[in-house]
Amino acid sequence: MNSCIFCKIIAGEVKGEVIRVSDRFIALKDAHPVAPGHVLIIPKQHFVTLFDLPDNWGSELLTFTKAVASSLLDKKLGDGFNVIMNNLEPAGQVVPHAHLHLIPRKDGDGIRFFTKV
Repeated sequence: MNSCIFCKIIAGEVKGEVIRVSDRFIALKDAHPVAPGHVLIIPKQHFVTLFDLPDNWGSELLTFTKAVASSLLDKKLGDGFNVIMNNLEPAGQVVPHAHLHLIPRKDGDGIRFFTKV
């Protein structure tokens, strides 16, 4: 995908702050974090949504996400965390490349999800 920012980061064409890499996934700091330590978990291969990810990648994705989350908590960036995935534009997906948001949380941080306007 020539215009995909995540594909460009993975290819080394655009700079991104990578914090962990596996065979199929990369974790990098979010360019517009909602909290300190906000990380994106991105498949190295281009997929648009969760539906497009191969089923047999699920175990590696879970293991990778748990390792990154543990690292963030070990660094005292949060006392808990959210894992969020927006799929398609109506759900808030901005970059059309599947990715998880891993957001460290602290008590009283003021971040709210799932609220109606």
